[in-house]
Amino acid sequence: MIQEITILSGKGGTGKTSVSAALAALAEKTVFTDCDVDAADLHLLLNPKINEENAFDSGSKAVIDPDKCTACGICMDNCRFDAIYHTHAGKYAVDPYKCEGCKLCHRLCPSSAIKMVTNFNNFWYVSETRFGPMVHAYMGPGEENSGKLVTIVRNKAREIARKMDFEFIINDGPPGIGCPVIASLTGVQKVLLVVEASKTGIHDIERVSGLTQKFGIKTFALINKQDMNLEMTKNAEELLLAMGIPLLGKLNFDDRFVKSMIEGQTIIEFAPNSAITNTLRQIWEKLK
Repeated sequence: MIQEITILSGKGGTGKTSVSAALAALAEKTVFTDCDVDAADLHLLLNPKINEENAFDSGSKAVIDPDKCTACGICMDNCRFDAIYHTHAGKYAVDPYKCEGCKLCHRLCPSSAIKMVTNFNNFWYVSETRFGPMVHAYMGPGEENSGKLVTIVRNKAREIARKMDFEFIINDGPPGIGCPVIASLTGVQKVLLVVEASKTGIHDIERVSGLTQKFGIKTFALINKQDMNLEMTKNAEELLLAMGIPLLGKLNFDDRFVKSMIEGQTIIEFAPNSAITNTLRQIWEKLK
């Protein structure tokens, strides 16, 4: 049976991707995914070689044909997103960044001047890394349906894992508790929460762990940069204990994390004999 593990944090900047990359360096017979499709960055450390590129339909936008437009104004009067505006030529046009693709203007236009154009500004990839296969994606700024794209990425990873008879899938999840997070959780066996020892970090972990427990997923945690604020670290430990979430380990702040990223390496590769690498090895052994 394939074990699928998603790495989550309640907020950005906790070190989630650094931890995900470190586990990628430790794991064997594993497919890796970057489910943070809105701001993917795992590829910066894993340096994937793209073998397959696929366009992703994230929805459609309205486009007005100026030759057919009679400037009646019905579209602008009825657009609740204020996406339609006057042009210098006295006609109307659509702001693609405001258009939500609801198709109301398309249905109301009496001169059939408005058409819906499918947006293919997003892509997902199947790649090879030095640690094994990786599935990841790119979304343009302001694009939608990121949860659907996460599902496509995960389904492809499962297909690869079954075909190659691999044991694990490790998902670098998105921050927060929104749609892409839910899409990165459904059907996984385990979640590892990367906790930042701060008030905001602890608050967000309460939200994320509430979500994982609602899904009935085995949830574990590690505290990153625990020596930066020992009082907050103690509060985080007490909260995890109260919520019944096993704490697998604590990592000190270490500037070698930054130096390893500059070199395009994981901390495991950059400092193989360090205390932080040993701790991460122990965390992986417990997690798997």
